[in-house]
Amino acid sequence: MTGQARDHGGDLDRARAAYGGGDWIDLSTGINPLPYPMPQIPPHALNALPTATDMSALQRAAAKAYGARTGIVALAGAQAAIQLVPRLRPAGTAAVLSPSYNEHAAALAAQGWQVRAASDLSAMAGADLAVVVNPNNPDGRVWPPEGLARLAGDVGLLVVDESFADPTPHLSLCPQLHDLGERALVLRSFGKFYGLAGLRLGFALGGAAALDRLRALSGPWAVSGPAIVAGTAALADETWQQATRARLARDAERLDAIAARAGWSLVGGTTLFRTFETGDAMAARDRLARARIWTRAFPYSTGWLRLGLPGHAAGWDRLENALAGSGQ
Repeated sequence: MTGQARDHGGDLDRARAAYGGGDWIDLSTGINPLPYPMPQIPPHALNALPTATDMSALQRAAAKAYGARTGIVALAGAQAAIQLVPRLRPAGTAAVLSPSYNEHAAALAAQGWQVRAASDLSAMAGADLAVVVNPNNPDGRVWPPEGLARLAGDVGLLVVDESFADPTPHLSLCPQLHDLGERALVLRSFGKFYGLAGLRLGFALGGAAALDRLRALSGPWAVSGPAIVAGTAALADETWQQATRARLARDAERLDAIAARAGWSLVGGTTLFRTFETGDAMAARDRLARARIWTRAFPYSTGWLRLGLPGHAAGWDRLENALAGSGQ
């Protein structure tokens, strides 16, 4: 697996350079467009370094939210963990379930790992390190935790990226981690489901040795004071979480219906993003960009286009109007 472009969603600068300025709607990411309401940030969270007490409270809230009975470390987003995972062990052979989020393979290759793409779990056996994104980005494939737990016994280290798992907690491997010891590591994103990606907060859960290494690599104060305050509050707010899961499910169905009327077929996704077969992804993206709606295409598919969810009525109306008649 070589030569993989490290392109991402969320690159509105690129959209503006190509199509001009204006009031853009960014649907190129899978970030909840209706975020958790930010709590008031106390002065000490801004003018003092984070304390171990505050960090422990955040990590306890996250472990409870994820149903984990194992160690946990807070980091500056799941992306920070992805960059550090290749340094947890000496470089060897790595298998990445593909196609998927391209940073996993790129980060491993940059640290000297021999990376190969795998199409299913059985093809990953024997790897020194295996990466599964569950639910997968961008096609939404899912694997039950029981199957992942079995895979952990067939590889040196299993890394499961659960950045999009908050809407479907039953898919999480976190409740089984205490039985897997150092054989598995789970990565969680805070910013996507809670819609606060700019805070840069995420977590790694797993065995003590791996987490100690991550702490050492990330250095002191890896998470900001405001992120600690907001994360602790949001992760404990079960009422908001349940209501948000229900809303995201309704909105995903609405997006599927709009796309179907445009003649697109659903490839898959989560309730935070949907990926469609459009027939011509670049033409479809261009059509939406001219309406100042930015979406995500992929270098390995000529037809796939991924869309996040509009957050407000005006955004839904603009998307529907832009796609009206596009399948004709």
